[in-house]
Amino acid sequence: MKIRTLIVDDERPARELIATLLRDEPDVEVVGECGNGSEAVRVIRAASPDLVFLDVQMPGMDGFGVLAALENQPLIVFVTAYDKHAVRAFEVHALDYLLKPFEYARLHEAVQRVRLYLNKGSPEAYRDRVVNLLEEFYSKSQSWERVAVRETGRITFVKIEEIDWIEAEGNYLRLHVGKASHLLRETMATAEARLVGKKFLRLSRSTLVNLKRIREWQPLLHGDSMVILHDGTRLNVSRVYRENFDRLVAELG
Repeated sequence: MKIRTLIVDDERPARELIATLLRDEPDVEVVGECGNGSEAVRVIRAASPDLVFLDVQMPGMDGFGVLAALENQPLIVFVTAYDKHAVRAFEVHALDYLLKPFEYARLHEAVQRVRLYLNKGSPEAYRDRVVNLLEEFYSKSQSWERVAVRETGRITFVKIEEIDWIEAEGNYLRLHVGKASHLLRETMATAEARLVGKKFLRLSRSTLVNLKRIREWQPLLHGDSMVILHDGTRLNVSRVYRENFDRLVAELG
């Protein structure tokens, strides 16, 4: 069986080097090359390759952005020029990686690891490794754009602007997205910090709301109040956070 392989790197010499070295792997078939992340997402969705050599650092959509945009990920061998400190995460979470500049022996080792995985690997374990890597390099960046959520048998990528509201649930956060909800292992304080500038407001110790989803505000007794979202959800605004909410209302007014 041929291992159908896509090469993604914004540098043509790097793509050509990988393609040339792969000629010595008889069971590897290169089905295409991509020079940017957006093109990679389109080709992966259309061609469904078994394996992708994926450059992490590309202008525009980087390698992590490619992964986050895909509903189903092929096996990934990351190609990176990150320093040794950053590479530790690849050693722990990735199926394999190539550190630039690389040679044939290292690429051959990566292909061998892919073969072993295809014969004996666990799809669920691989999905977990991909999520852990995304959490370390993407979801846990200083500012959130989207988050990777681990669910039974799959990974869901949630865009921040699609979230209606967030509530604390034990050691997790529950992200309410339309009629669906997702559990994310994260703290409310960290989420609030990473949502700065994303039009989210803390309503209480356990609640964050997307301001674009608020339809109405109503005062209650003893200084408390309540917001009503467009879908009818009612969320209390505690007295502790009332001042921030009032200031925001004044700014919007």
